[in-house]
Amino acid sequence: MSNASGDEPALEVHDLTVSYLRRPVLYGVDFAVAQGSLVGIIGPNGAGKSTLIKSIMGLVPVSGGWARVFGGAVKEQITKVGYVPQRESVDWDFPVNVMDVVLMGCYGRIGLIRRTGGEERVRACAALEKVGMLAYADRQISNLSGGQQQRVFIARALAQESEIYLMDEPFAGVDAATEVALITLMKEMRDAGKTLIVVHHDLASAREYFDMLLLLNMRVVAFGETGEVFTGELLQQTYGGRLTVLSEIADKVAKGEG
Repeated sequence: MSNASGDEPALEVHDLTVSYLRRPVLYGVDFAVAQGSLVGIIGPNGAGKSTLIKSIMGLVPVSGGWARVFGGAVKEQITKVGYVPQRESVDWDFPVNVMDVVLMGCYGRIGLIRRTGGEERVRACAALEKVGMLAYADRQISNLSGGQQQRVFIARALAQESEIYLMDEPFAGVDAATEVALITLMKEMRDAGKTLIVVHHDLASAREYFDMLLLLNMRVVAFGETGEVFTGELLQQTYGGRLTVLSEIADKVAKGEG
């Protein structure tokens, strides 16, 4: 189970605002995530989903507001946070093998100066086994398929033994079998007390995958239990005119017809 106290939210975001070149891309974002939750962030392209994750991690500057992890500043609690970036943001040609990538997840706890040892390799092997990639430990990362690369980066986050995981479109570019394996793993992590916040682009699976949904379009349109916020009306507010057909699907699913 999680080692964090259950009293405070795993993640709390208050009035978070982010601007690029003086153009706001996130406005006054407010929400709090309880520990042991599996949360999906959905919204149209350009809604600020990835920016939200990056701003929480401190990878992009914020114009206002703040984010806290287990009641403290993220930079002070960074060993409790696992981050899986978008595949497109990673240099997959970098000459490193799978084991080396996963061992990087241990540096937050042991420091950059200390060399990884047997304990860290055991942890890395366990993480690779969970994502079905242990047999590829010596394979160059550039020689893997997109789905395999994604599994490795999730294994790196697992090796951190974090309490909360921020994942930016972990299902993008993976095959159906990999997606099923990953969401199964995420639900097992949630059941073990971990908190997962996942940027997701597929509405058809969002209702099945997540306990809670954050509907985002530069502002928070809705946040709550999936069954309560996954409605045609709220999705229409989130996606606008681009969701005429999908909102009908959402209503059917919400009524148990889909």
